[in-house]
Amino acid sequence: MKKTSSLRNIANLCVFCGSSEGRNPLYMQAAHTLAIEMANRRINLVYGGGGAGIMGKLSSTLRHLPVSVVGIIPDRIYEMVRHLDHAEDELIVVGTMHERKGAMYERSDAFVALPGGIGTLEELMEALTWLQLGYHEKPVGILNTAGFFDPLIAMLHHMVDEGFLRMNMLESLVVESEPKALLDSLERIDLTIPQKIST
Repeated sequence: MKKTSSLRNIANLCVFCGSSEGRNPLYMQAAHTLAIEMANRRINLVYGGGGAGIMGKLSSTLRHLPVSVVGIIPDRIYEMVRHLDHAEDELIVVGTMHERKGAMYERSDAFVALPGGIGTLEELMEALTWLQLGYHEKPVGILNTAGFFDPLIAMLHHMVDEGFLRMNMLESLVVESEPKALLDSLERIDLTIPQKIST
């Protein structure tokens, strides 16, 4: 990972993560620790809305801390979870998943994935793809708690080996196992990435 000479200002962090707790209690602990670290740095949360699982742990931890929480959720999903406790300062209900991601990307300065399912994976890969194609120049990272993302990282290296992904693109993905190190790296990474050219 290349580092910039100056720190990037991250005021709003978009976090992709599971609406379930997962089987390893370390996942919820890491979400709590990340939330505390975000509050210490006055970084606001942008996330998918809802009070369940790792998503709920993030928002509920930040509820009484000096930052804001913005949830962005499609109306169809909102109807499924509206009965749950919500800890957002602002909850935005949109029509589609595409609108949700567009709003999340517009409001955020960086993107991070915590453990989750296929929705988390899809959001992470889209953010990374948009970076590769030059649709944004915002850092993308993974909080690799307990090695959760190790199989994905191995697959990305396999893509490089097979000629489908450039190494400099893979190196632009910030991967850390601790929240403090993750936020430090997001602030410092150099995102000078040549535009993808089809061959």
